[in-house]
Formats: sequence, C-alpha cells, structure tokens
Amino acid sequence: MSDTDAQAAARWMLAQITESRSHELFQMDAADHIAKHFDAGLTYENDNGNPAISKEVLTAFRKMSEGAVVWERGARYWRLRNERDPEGKRQAD
Repeated sequence: MSDTDAQAAARWMLAQITESRSHELFQMDAADHIAKHFDAGLTYENDNGNPAISKEVLTAFRKMSEGAVVWERGARYWRLRNERDPEGKRQAD
C-alpha cells in the first residue's frame, strides 16, 4: 500500500459525495468498494467484524474534503456540508 493508493481511494470517496445525486456516502458502502477496487491494506476488519477504512485513506479524505463534507455519526455516513452545519465542525450532531 502506498500514499498514492490511499489518495486515490480518498479521491474516489470525495467524488461519490460531490458527484452523486444524494451527495452522501455510507461508510459500509465505501469500505466495500475500496476493498474490491483498490489495493489490499486500504481496508481491514474491525473489532465488530465489519469492514473498515484504513487511517491512511481517512486522513487523506479529511484533508481533501475539509470544509465541504461532514460526518453523520449516528447513521455512519458522510454528506455535503449545508447551511445548518456549524462552521469548522466536521461532524454533525
């Protein structure tokens, strides 16, 4: 796994949010797609036995999406920021 691979996966994630009709990306869908279409090591199985996205991909994604995307913790998905989201917060309440 290289930084380039993580960057490519992060770019794919951002494109899914910015270019889709729904402007959202569920964590489970992202992990599944990355595992199938990108290099090994960009996903792993978490303690609950679910697919998860590597820290390298998430770090690259945070940098790329800063100011544009927020995380909906309860529903476990990312979405485009809207006018109701507080400035500077990366997570919706």
